[in-house]
Amino acid sequence: MNQCKLNIGDVVLSKKGRDANNYFMVVSLQGDFVFVADGKKHVLAKPKKKNVKHLSYANAHLDGISDKLQKGLKVFDSEVKSALRQFNEPSQNN
Repeated sequence: MNQCKLNIGDVVLSKKGRDANNYFMVVSLQGDFVFVADGKKHVLAKPKKKNVKHLSYANAHLDGISDKLQKGLKVFDSEVKSALRQFNEPSQNN
């Protein structure tokens, strides 16, 4: 099966596992697996390994963080957490 090609910095939704229905950012690729982080439980220093089949592309890409990762610059977990906040938290109309 040919699936959507994921790239570093893509926002994905977990469809399976304990973290189902949570959004993550792809931090590295390894064959049929990707490593994802959310800046909270799964930090950049210890990303979660997920099977590509268990993820859904969220039609979003975090350009700034992706550029920094690919250039080898320091990225903070707070940056990832902040960028994913709009996906993980339900919108509030206050």
